[in-house]
Parts: sequence; structure tokens; C-alpha cells
Amino acid sequence: MSWKCPRAWSSLGQWEQRDLAMALADPTGCEDSVPFPDIIELNVGGQVYITRHPTLLSVPGSLLWDMFTQKNARSLARDSKGRFFLDRDGFLFRYILDFLRDRRLVLPEHFPERGRLRREAEYFVLPELVKLLAPKLSEQNSLGDDPCQSDPEEPSPGGDAARALVSPAASAVPGAQAGTEGRRAGFITIGYRGSYTLGRDSQTDAKFRRVARIMVCGKTSLAKEVFGDTLNESRDPDRPPERYTSRYYLKFTFLEQAFDKLADAGFHMVACNSTGTCAFAHEQTDDRIWTSYTEYVFYRE
Repeated sequence: MSWKCPRAWSSLGQWEQRDLAMALADPTGCEDSVPFPDIIELNVGGQVYITRHPTLLSVPGSLLWDMFTQKNARSLARDSKGRFFLDRDGFLFRYILDFLRDRRLVLPEHFPERGRLRREAEYFVLPELVKLLAPKLSEQNSLGDDPCQSDPEEPSPGGDAARALVSPAASAVPGAQAGTEGRRAGFITIGYRGSYTLGRDSQTDAKFRRVARIMVCGKTSLAKEVFGDTLNESRDPDRPPERYTSRYYLKFTFLEQAFDKLADAGFHMVACNSTGTCAFAHEQTDDRIWTSYTEYVFYRE
């Protein structure tokens, strides 16, 4: 078949036409005479990258240097559009290419793929990048290590969290342990009740009908120890210290203030629950009045 025939020539792809034209232009040449273009198009795992040929040769001895210093460009795999194809992680290759350009490693904060990127650096034979990705060399960057690289025999974070719920004092910092002798263990439950009005379309701001009140349930001695004079005892004034009560409430209305007092006394939250009910709807405006109640359970060991 003669390549002078227009129909035969048109049946070839763009890259095949280019390579054939270069071969025909050099009668003494062979396949080894096909050079690499200055601008290289790469298809890495479906992601397209465009870079210069010298960039791929910037690290002598690397896999890319070995691939793109060959005399025969046609010996490398290409996709259907003639781009050089690499069957690797297309997302992580951007960091490989950035390193080839600048010889620096710049990763997003809390980068979660360090372990996989290290494997890519090993595959592309980039020992300098492998060292930069080693956790022991950079404490700051090691915070973003791939969680999948953890030793399966090490205690899992979930197990530590479960033990912290059973024994909250175990999660306290060492400084917080000081001065805990003489403190009695026990539970304190904080209840937060309030009501508000919400329109039919649920887009308007809620209108609170009643000031929320923070209830305190637990042993009388513990409640007085934590909240002191901010505890309203008028509802249950004669309760013995070792008895339990659910009738106390606080004189302030900020939950954060109650949490601060509990934390200062060595308590830790171990459980919470919340509920909300629609009491009734206003006959004229169709606004609904909701009542909510939330409980927080604190424990000190």
C-alpha cells in the first residue's frame, strides 16, 4: 500500500502520521531516530499532565529519566490520543512533577496520603523525595501520615476513646491530676430546658418564649462543691449532703459557664441526649411552639 494514497494516509492517527512523516523525511533513519518533543503530554492513571522534556530528565537515574532518555519515543506506551501513558496514581503524580520542577516538597496541611506518595516516590526512583517523606525526618509533616500505615497491633484510637468513657480521669493531662486527692467520685447531670416559636416556613428566626433554665441533678454535696453560691437551693433547702436531688437549678443561663465549673472541679462529660416536641400551634398565625430538653452527664473518678 502506498502512503502517497490520501485515503491510506488519512486512516492513520495524528501521532502515527507525524512519526511516519519524520521517518520518510530521513531516508537513512530508523525507529531509533524518532526524538522526543520539547513539550510532553502525559496520561497518568487518567489524569493529563503537560510538561517539558527537560523536567522529566531533571533527576538522573530516576524512572522518568530512564524512560525519556531513550532514542526511540515510539517504544513507550501511549493512549488513544498519542499521550505517553503511565499506569500510576494520577492524583499523586502532581506532587511528583512538582518535585521534579523545584526539588522541593510542598504538601497541603494535614495531607492524608503521605504513605501512598512515599510509595510513588519509590516507584519513580526518587530517593531524595523518599527521604523528605520519611516521618522521622519531619515531625510537622509526619502529622499527616496515612492512617492506613499504622501498625495493626498498636492500640486503636477508638479503643482509647472507649476506655476514656469508662474512666474519664485517665484522659486528663498530668497537671490536672494534682490536687484530686480527697475529691469524691460521682455523677452530676445538667438539664437544659427551653421553648421557642417557629413559623410554618421554618425560615424565620426562632422566637424564644421563655428564658432557658439549667437544672442540676446529683448528690447534694457534689452540686454544692461545684457550683457554690450560683446554685439555687430554695427549692430543696433541707436536703442532707449525702442525699440526691433533682430540684436544684443555676442562677445563670449559660451552659458554657456550667461546663467550665465542672471542668475546674475535675468532671468529664460521658453522655448526653436531647429531645424536642411541638407543644401546639397558634390558631391565628399557625406558628408552632416547640419545647426542647437536653441532658449532659458528667462524671468524676
